[in-house]
Amino acid sequence: MRTIISGGGTGGHIFPAISIANAIKELDNEAEILFVGAKGRMEMERVPAAGYKIEGIPAKGLKRPLYNPANLLIAIDYIKCLFMAGKILKRFKPDVVVGVGGYASAAIVAAAAKRGIPVLLQEQNSFAGLVNRKNGKSAGKICVAYEGMERFFPKEKIAITGNPVRKDITGSTPEQKAEGLKHYNLSPDKKCIFVVGGSLGCRTLNECMKKEIGNGTLFNGDDESVQLIWQCGKYYKDEIDNFMKGRDTAGIFYSDFIQRMDLAYAAADIVISRAGAGTISELAIAGKCTIFVPSPMVAEDHQTHNAMALVKKNAAAMIKDADASEELTPLVRELLADSAKREEFEKNILQFAKPDAAMQIAEYCMELASGKEKR
Repeated sequence: MRTIISGGGTGGHIFPAISIANAIKELDNEAEILFVGAKGRMEMERVPAAGYKIEGIPAKGLKRPLYNPANLLIAIDYIKCLFMAGKILKRFKPDVVVGVGGYASAAIVAAAAKRGIPVLLQEQNSFAGLVNRKNGKSAGKICVAYEGMERFFPKEKIAITGNPVRKDITGSTPEQKAEGLKHYNLSPDKKCIFVVGGSLGCRTLNECMKKEIGNGTLFNGDDESVQLIWQCGKYYKDEIDNFMKGRDTAGIFYSDFIQRMDLAYAAADIVISRAGAGTISELAIAGKCTIFVPSPMVAEDHQTHNAMALVKKNAAAMIKDADASEELTPLVRELLADSAKREEFEKNILQFAKPDAAMQIAEYCMELASGKEKR
């Protein structure tokens, strides 16, 4: 089977795409897979590092509001992308095209649908993105992670599969917790907070951590000190390095990017996170007590929609980005002192776990490619 997988711009699109590719290779070891991404974006590094070929096109995301004059140039680039997408399709001859969302997938998905090539869309968020909404009617199958997505897509095309996650993300065990604490050089006798603002970083969460570290409190009040694992993001690494110079780093591990996310989740008693769809799916599988601070900068505020789906099920807590500076510390302290509430969140978030999502999506890809679509 020959498959094109397209999408990108952030880790939230890239990692699910790679997981789908890995699952396709499990089903068909001889499958040929080509990624198409946006030039200059993260996928151009991450995809080859995962062992797959990728071609870049000059895709750019629309500026908000949509009447922004810059969108005229972006529209011209989109026409170029359509032309390039047609050439890629003609050369590679895919049996199926997978769009995982984001502006990088817009041209290749539209070009494939126009040529009658089967298309599968993977929508990660509870509020569907613009690209997937526009292409929903032409897709053969639309794999989603949340209920109620028929408000965006034809109901008969929807399959609730969940979001693909990295295979090393599993339910946390006491043994994994001990391994995680050791890996990050932390004590087994102290509570651990894991702060993750996405692969690029999050200024709000970083400022909250700087405030806690600068005050010498780190969420602990008068109690024994709390430990920290902190993914600050590549955009902020130099800034955080300068801030941490001369400070006591005992009980603090920080990095621009956490490679062993499985061990970071396992070590954590509480996770503080943005509410990207992929991260939520990982946290659900890991079964973690989580405080979400959704990004207000994403299109159509989809991170708030994602987080609220869990909050409504009493599976997580949420603080608005604008309120984080004042409200985050009190809430963390409250949860640190309330083991019953932490356990309740850990139990309830498991209902959102879909560990077999990537394999289910890969199976749908094969059915579309063979013309034997499963209803």
